Amino acid sequence: MNIRKNFIATYYPIILAFICMLYSIGLHIFEFPEEAQYSAHWPGTILLFAIAIRQRRKS
Repeated sequence: MNIRKNFIATYYPIILAFICMLYSIGLHIFEFPEEAQYSAHWPGTILLFAIAIRQRRKS
């Protein structure tokens, strides 16, 4: 159980960005190109914010 918590605590931004990427691909497949293009920026933004937050941590 502790291993799972450590994994999720470490890799949650990557998991969330991957889900957002799949969402964007799904929108494009179902012929919503404008919405897919809008949501395609979410994964990069999530990862950039995760990097910024981790750099600001003192621990």
